[in-house]
Amino acid sequence: MSEAVEQVSAVLDRMGAPPALAPRLVSVLGPHAALDLDTDPWLLLRLPQVSVEQADYCARRHLGEQARPDDPRRLAALTSHVLRRAAARGHTAVEDKRLATMVGQLGAPDPPAAVSAAEEREEAVLFESTDDTDDDFDPAEDGVPDLPDPDRHYALPDVGHAEQRLGEQLLRLIGGNDPIMDSATAGETVDTAAEKFGFEVTRATRDALVTVALRPLVVLRQGPSSLPELARAVLCLHLIAEDSQVGLSVAAPTAQAAAALQDAVAELVPDPPVRVESLTALTGRAPLETGLVVLTEAMSAGVSTAAQLASACPDGAHLVLAADPHQAPSASPGRVVIDVATSRTAHVAQLGEGPAGPVRELAAGVAAGEVPDVAAPGREVVRVAASSAEEAAHRAVQLITDSIPRALEIAPEHAQVVTAREDGPAGAHELNAAFKERINPGRGFDAGDRVMTASGDQGHLREVNADGAVVELAGGARTTVSDPGSLRHAWAVPVAAAHGGLWPAVVVVLPPDTPVSRPQVYTALTRATRHVSLVDATGGTLESGVRDNAALERTTRLVSVLREG
Repeated sequence: MSEAVEQVSAVLDRMGAPPALAPRLVSVLGPHAALDLDTDPWLLLRLPQVSVEQADYCARRHLGEQARPDDPRRLAALTSHVLRRAAARGHTAVEDKRLATMVGQLGAPDPPAAVSAAEEREEAVLFESTDDTDDDFDPAEDGVPDLPDPDRHYALPDVGHAEQRLGEQLLRLIGGNDPIMDSATAGETVDTAAEKFGFEVTRATRDALVTVALRPLVVLRQGPSSLPELARAVLCLHLIAEDSQVGLSVAAPTAQAAAALQDAVAELVPDPPVRVESLTALTGRAPLETGLVVLTEAMSAGVSTAAQLASACPDGAHLVLAADPHQAPSASPGRVVIDVATSRTAHVAQLGEGPAGPVRELAAGVAAGEVPDVAAPGREVVRVAASSAEEAAHRAVQLITDSIPRALEIAPEHAQVVTAREDGPAGAHELNAAFKERINPGRGFDAGDRVMTASGDQGHLREVNADGAVVELAGGARTTVSDPGSLRHAWAVPVAAAHGGLWPAVVVVLPPDTPVSRPQVYTALTRATRHVSLVDATGGTLESGVRDNAALERTTRLVSVLREG
């Protein structure tokens, strides 16, 4: 146990809190965690598993009569607690009046004072927007209309500033506005690439790539099973970048997604001239030196990730966000692709459709609000009914370890369970325990375990040494994770953690009593490139959820930032 963890454990013991919280507190609060916690017990609320009541109890035990309901430390902690919970649900900001209401519901005697306390302690930041989208103003009418009151939103400093920086960096790129090629030359280059590499390009894809050559910021829409068409587009963009001498960078959100696209490109060209990289690897070399930058699976990018990429792009670069808008928004705060398209500051182009097939047909049906029965002569789609969470878990393990390898010759390491829950008998935690026992028995983490890093990359644990945990990622690259405690088992992952990943086979698990939404189900299904098994234990709510819950609403500010710029 490190000295910092020991010191925090001692503070926790004095305030009556479980010492087991110490490692996580050190990770969240940093090297001075013990001193900070000793001074401010309400910092316990930085951990999502700690309730306000528990933090108040520890504060009273630690501070005695000084632990008052109106203590500025408590007020600030309640406000930042609300903002962190909102960020965990994907919101980047909370409207000021709503924030005050929510803080009051947690027990703040003076909600405005609580918000001010958080702002003074730099645990919350205020953003004001005067974006006026009223198109009904008639300049011929007498007088000048009054300016509307600004919208006021509070955010966690890191999230709020990241969204602001993202908007500013995108505006910088939009301001360049110089084409890489003229439209005629770009179209001819696409045709040349198709002839050179020996494939056909749909008219929609050709038009979309011409738009990429002309416009500095493009949302490149794609549909389910569009990986082959995206691979063709990447090769065409390579030739556009080569002929215009601007260079091309292609990134995917994870090493696994990068390897999947690289394999798709290699199927077209055995020795591909394009290298697809993980976003972490690409931005690790910032600033970039290429004039055409493509982010695939862009729906998985939150504001922090997108801001990092946009900031790395040089002046005059063209940025392409290739995304399937029917997917759920990112696991982290923001809805970048949707906001960029909604702002009308970027151009939106449509990639051609991928090859027809049962997986695509099922996903397209879900996107339209239904769960169709599809013909699957090659067992590309299998629906499995389960009467309980326990049966759903049993079916998932059976499919991955036996049925899919035997019937489809897809090895377990190339198949993924995606579950709609983190907890419960069919949640990610219990499923991973079952897979651990079945595939690689042991305690804790062992060599050979399938793991996911804090950055979302998935791979296999190879060893733990003095430097940390060595994880082999998809594609063969190895990374060392300095804090092995940040790893999680990944034979089964929740939908949010699967975002951006692609696997030959995916088993989608929908346990009972699970809120079902269309984007959630669609995202899970479209993680599969060859086969999907849908294990349904919802008792009929799958169909109604897909039909009625069409969107996952989030409060964000990016549209306002872009429009005001």
